[in-house]
Amino acid sequence: MVQQLPDAKTIPADINPYGFKTLPDVLDYCLRHYSERPAFTSLGRTIDYAELDKLSSAFAVYLQQETRLKPGDRVAIQLPNLVQYPIVLFGIFKAGLIAVNTNPLYTASEMQHQFVDSGAKALIIHKSMAHNAEKILTKTAIETVFVTQVADLHSLMKRTVINAAVKYLKKLEPEYHLPNAIDLRSALTKYSGEKPAPVKTDPGDVAVLQYTGGTTGVSKGAVLTHANLISNMLQARERLEVKGVNWQETVISPLPLYHIYAFTVAQLVSLLGGHSVLIPNPKDIDGFVKEMMRWKMTTFIGLNTLFVALCNNEKFKDVDFSHLKFTASGGMALNPSTAELWRRVTGCQIVEGYGLTETSPAVSFNVPGKTRLGTIGQAVIHTDVRLIDPQGNDVEHGAAGELCVKGPQVMRGYWQREKETKSAFTEDGYFITGDIAVLDDEGYLRIVDRAKDMIIVSGFNVYPNEVEDVICQHPEVIECAVIGVPDNNSGEAVKAFIVTNNSSLSSGAIRTWCKDRLTRYKVPKIIEFADELPKTNVGKIMRRKLRDSSSHAA
Repeated sequence: MVQQLPDAKTIPADINPYGFKTLPDVLDYCLRHYSERPAFTSLGRTIDYAELDKLSSAFAVYLQQETRLKPGDRVAIQLPNLVQYPIVLFGIFKAGLIAVNTNPLYTASEMQHQFVDSGAKALIIHKSMAHNAEKILTKTAIETVFVTQVADLHSLMKRTVINAAVKYLKKLEPEYHLPNAIDLRSALTKYSGEKPAPVKTDPGDVAVLQYTGGTTGVSKGAVLTHANLISNMLQARERLEVKGVNWQETVISPLPLYHIYAFTVAQLVSLLGGHSVLIPNPKDIDGFVKEMMRWKMTTFIGLNTLFVALCNNEKFKDVDFSHLKFTASGGMALNPSTAELWRRVTGCQIVEGYGLTETSPAVSFNVPGKTRLGTIGQAVIHTDVRLIDPQGNDVEHGAAGELCVKGPQVMRGYWQREKETKSAFTEDGYFITGDIAVLDDEGYLRIVDRAKDMIIVSGFNVYPNEVEDVICQHPEVIECAVIGVPDNNSGEAVKAFIVTNNSSLSSGAIRTWCKDRLTRYKVPKIIEFADELPKTNVGKIMRRKLRDSSSHAA
């Protein structure tokens, strides 16, 4: 039997009355219908749909005329939640290029891997991260770098004051040396009012490389097409429409746009006439709450740890929740106690969903008004799910099995990884999620376990192999194993078991070693030194035994 893989070219017609074929079509529609409505706000700067179109077009013209980029080339974006993000994103699409979303928290080595693997030829980066790019740029194919500061699109006075405060008072922009870097603001103004040359783009063409590690190993690029992303945008809108709530109102979007959950929901689902208020630093809870007080928010996009942090803030109860009718949760499991706390404080029920990078991301969502706590809802429209046993057979109804998904939102495959792509799908073309679920009589799914080794810290995936590889590079480490353990604040925490040849080696030394090489949420919170690690007969470390021993100890 020849294995079936997704074509990732088709957008179901019954949910696409607009006739969208590519993501620039979506913005064209918005320009015709909502040109004067606010589209995105960040740090007090609002752009409407007309300005989003004008600035993204100017950027596309710059890319076409001032660089050597050709349609199909990859452009990395490494920005916090600023209005610059959707502008450059749609500029990339209009020029027929592919966006590579990059975590702003990445270390230099993590950046290097993603840039090299994707073959990115250009980079758009915030100045606070440019010093890391300087360290690795010559080891990549990147020829063109654009740099920006947080307030580059504000008025002259605000721009000067805010950018100076960030650089000199908060000291958030380390010195760097990139002599050929282009000021993004200048690039956006040089061709103001001009339209890019038309580029032939089809629904099945690649729009985004969204990096993920799956359940093991270094990160891989999930190939998401225009059809994938538009399909999921329309699938989510169909599921999340609520009577009395529409996306023309205000959506609070605190989750980082490089993450597929926020990328799709905050930038695409809310795009058709919606106003997305982007929060650059949701960890600053006081500042976050102060920003929310400015808005009559209709929709809030969050995850479990953020809901808890906000509800525990003294001033959060003073926010105006009278217009809040819809709260979406994803990225990590929602605790029932958190859902109840949020409902008590805000008066709004949380609607939980489930998705993955490889599915653009939404697979399932609860139906607003019919939410079942403890479930991830029902599969979104045009999505088939099946549960299989370890041998690949469908499980009996009501039994737990590995969740597999087929639908127009499922990725085309992993970037330049044919072997991993084939192993990620069943013979009949279902994507294998690695999560264990139960399906009830009404189609509601409940996750009962997840890919055995992956760790989720505050909604972010941490892959043990990557952390273990970094720790084992330490000259005094013989071997190590990494697992996730329950944590009240972040859902899970990273725990490392280490065998060392130096009895004086400290946990602090290991953390320092990791902080220089890993994003902060990947750094082990708990470190335990051991004489040996449990192994199978063939020498494979048994993480399950380590998890069991940790749970007993707790």
